[in-house]
Amino acid sequence: MNLTEQDILRCLMQGRTRLSAAAWLVVRDTHGAEDIFQNVTLKAMGGHTSFASEAALMSWAFITARHEAIDWMRRRQRETVGLAPEVLDLLDREWQSAAPASNGRLDVLQECVEELPEAARQLLRLRYHDGHSCEGVAERLHTGLDAVYQRLSRLHRSLRQCVEGKVAGAGGDSP
Repeated sequence: MNLTEQDILRCLMQGRTRLSAAAWLVVRDTHGAEDIFQNVTLKAMGGHTSFASEAALMSWAFITARHEAIDWMRRRQRETVGLAPEVLDLLDREWQSAAPASNGRLDVLQECVEELPEAARQLLRLRYHDGHSCEGVAERLHTGLDAVYQRLSRLHRSLRQCVEGKVAGAGGDSP
C-alpha cells in the first residue's frame, strides 16, 4: 500500500531538519535550503510519484534535495544578486545628500521607470517590489529563468542610462 498525502507530509515534516541540512551542505544558504525543502515537498505531494514506505520516501527526498541544491547552485552562478553597482551608487548618493529627495535622482529614477513599457514595469515590480526570486518571476511570467536574468540586466542598464541622461540634461549633479 502506498503512502497517503498525509503520511508523506508528516514524514517530510519530521525529516525537515535533516533534509534542509542536507541541502544547506551544498548551497550554504539558509533561505536557499528552505526553498529546496519546500520544492522537494511540493514534488512529493504532486502525485507524480508514489511511495511504498517512509524509507522509500526519505531516500527519494534526500536524492531530490541534492539534485535541487545542485541546480540551485548552477542558477546562482548565472544570477546577478541585487541591483547593479551603478544603481546602488545612485541610491547611495541620493540618500547621502543633505537636501530632501525632491527632484533628486530617486525622482528621476521613478520617471524613468514610468516611461518603461508595462511588461518591463511588471518584471521590476515582481522582482523588487513584491520580492519574488528570479525563479518565482520566471514562473509567474511563464518564461525561462535565463530570459528573466537577461531582461533584468537590460533594464538595469537602461535605467542607469536614463537617469544619467536626465540628470546631465537638467544640469544637475554629475554622476
